[in-house]
Amino acid sequence: MSSRRPIYFNPTAAGQRCQFSPIEGLDQFHRSLPKYSQSPLVSLPDLAAKLGVRAIFVKDESNRFGLPSFKVLGASWGCYRALASNLELPLTASLNDLSVKAKERSITLIAATKGNHGRAVAFMARLLGITAKVFVPDAMDEGTRRLIAAEGASLVIVKGDYDQAVQEASRATRATDGALLIQDTPLEGYTDIPSWIVEGYSTMFFEIEEQLGSLGLSSSLMVTPVGVGSLAQAVVRYCKSRETPVSVLAVEPDSAPCLHTSLTAGRSVTVQSSSTIMDGMNCETVSSTGWPELQQSTDACITVSSYESHRAVQYLSSHSVAAGPCGGASLAALWHLAESDKAASLLNKDSVVVLLSTEGARDYMTPWDVSMDDGVGLTQALVRINSSNPTLSMADGAGEGQISNYLEAWFAHRDIEYHRIEPVTGRPSVVGVLRGSGGGQSLMFNGHVDTVSLSSYERDPLSGSLGEKDGKQVILGRGSLDMKGGLAAALAAVSATKAAGHVLKGDVILAAVSDEEDSSQGTRDLLDAGWRADVAIIPEPTSSTVFIAHKGFVWVELDILGVAAHGSRPDEGEDAILLAARFLQSLERYQQQLPVDETLGQASLHCGLIRGGEEPSSYPAKCTITVEFRTVSAQSEESILSDLDAMLRGISQEDPRFRYTAPRVTLSRPAQKLDPNDPFVKRMVACSSTVLGRHLPVQSGAFWCDAALLGEAGIPAVVFGPDGAGLHSKEEWVEVNSLNEMEEVYTELIHEFCS
Repeated sequence: MSSRRPIYFNPTAAGQRCQFSPIEGLDQFHRSLPKYSQSPLVSLPDLAAKLGVRAIFVKDESNRFGLPSFKVLGASWGCYRALASNLELPLTASLNDLSVKAKERSITLIAATKGNHGRAVAFMARLLGITAKVFVPDAMDEGTRRLIAAEGASLVIVKGDYDQAVQEASRATRATDGALLIQDTPLEGYTDIPSWIVEGYSTMFFEIEEQLGSLGLSSSLMVTPVGVGSLAQAVVRYCKSRETPVSVLAVEPDSAPCLHTSLTAGRSVTVQSSSTIMDGMNCETVSSTGWPELQQSTDACITVSSYESHRAVQYLSSHSVAAGPCGGASLAALWHLAESDKAASLLNKDSVVVLLSTEGARDYMTPWDVSMDDGVGLTQALVRINSSNPTLSMADGAGEGQISNYLEAWFAHRDIEYHRIEPVTGRPSVVGVLRGSGGGQSLMFNGHVDTVSLSSYERDPLSGSLGEKDGKQVILGRGSLDMKGGLAAALAAVSATKAAGHVLKGDVILAAVSDEEDSSQGTRDLLDAGWRADVAIIPEPTSSTVFIAHKGFVWVELDILGVAAHGSRPDEGEDAILLAARFLQSLERYQQQLPVDETLGQASLHCGLIRGGEEPSSYPAKCTITVEFRTVSAQSEESILSDLDAMLRGISQEDPRFRYTAPRVTLSRPAQKLDPNDPFVKRMVACSSTVLGRHLPVQSGAFWCDAALLGEAGIPAVVFGPDGAGLHSKEEWVEVNSLNEMEEVYTELIHEFCS
């Protein structure tokens, strides 16, 4: 059973009827524009045969008046009618008449856009010889911005999403003399122009009707992309006005399901959105004027992933249709519908399907496939995304941006609530939440998405390929074990729980955090944002052993001071590096006296870094030493600094030449320790042992992880993850069988704690 967002079906839509007829003057207006011709209606007979329907056609809107989108049909008519109304000209007025009057009044056209609408408004302004100002979200790619600007528009970059751009455009219109807002999004007191834009799209439908009629056919199902909903509104009006009504299938990005969410809720809902290659459809709120008709007359609504749209673009390209991702979405929706057990309500052997391909081909970043639900496939997918930590080493790291985008898309595909946490720009974490009904315990899986540097890896660090080690099947690649494998198993368990339809009382929280390999920025951001759970599991690699404790660490830096001088003047110089040897000898003796914990063993220390000197011919004025302490509960920053200060004072009393700066803590993390008899530990061990059919050992771990930060915040956390080898080394792998076991155990733990 799939865990993806279900298809919305509305069986009552088949009985809906609308009034819709050709708009007076519209056809003549569009034919008067430069380069007018009917856009192609392309047949896909092989696909029709495969799906068992009579015919499938694609309305190819890759070239409308020289622009690569249908949007200009609505924007041009909206501009024409808005100007004619403002200038008090009849709808028989020519473009030249409009141009002359608009120039006299110094009219400026203003629009907000995700891309093609704004470009179309700019096109009309250029055609009329007047100015255009287009407001765009700051997330818009530079290429799209350049295309809008190339039409002569001035751009205003809005810090925020599309809805915010619309609000900014509206405010600018009110504040500018002679400004006209040309927007397909209705606002309070602003509905005429959006309705005219919707009217403009009808040219496309009457073209389709004429083109099919020449073949002796009529459509039975039309598939339309949805952004803000203007085109979809025009589609349902047309389809439900035919003598034999046409069914309507609407499609949205997984990451911006405003219509699907609203249809499911039975009311208009504003949703969060995240990145998608279907930029023009990335809207958070359905048009207020379009919503009532869409609610009544949409037969079905589907959301698709960027990868599904990408595959559709590739298929259409192979059949000579130059579609962009928004255009490919219609085909992706049809493929998904055909796989549904309810497909027969809309598809049969007599069906004639029309896919609206609303934009031409354009460049975009090839998306990752988010369809994988199993831990093995997910591990391979995550390993192939470079998420090396950018602050960990001298080598450039990619950071967590791409992998966070992937996880947002993965959650969105399954209609699982998710949140992006990014107080530090470029270091995002993502939190997915499978909500319970209430009254149960909440369980958090906390897994980091960053890896150490790729430069130390011997072969392809991003292969994610299957291999064999010691007779066991493994997945290879940097981060496969540390810790994308464990994170993938947790994701798979969440997906399996959702797909099975289990009713949980408590929430399942999956925190995919950044920067654990360096300073744990992600988990600190998570806690600062207020995320908490009753218990937590860290799926770091433990070879199926339950770790309930690990040491903390403290990094202490100090300077041993000398006197700079030429190497030939020993009477003037003091060698800071040689003086540092006194400190290192004392430090070695101090190491033997470090405290011992009954669970964690003896604390330890080592000198991780030493820096000093400028060149061989000079006495070094300073030697900087960084000491890492691996700490037990009896130690604190204060106790360590006090011990070091006493040590340094003692050396300086013995040798007056010995000078130093006060030791300073540069990074500190607490130890983690749970009682083996803690109820959480006992329940988890019992449950896991039952699933695996063997008793799981409970012990302390050698490495530090974010469990300590969770514990410090009052969240009992255990570390429990898969088996493998090669952490931080030249080759890394995770065992496939161990991943499968972890997925099974995590799924059962969700039921154990959250039911």
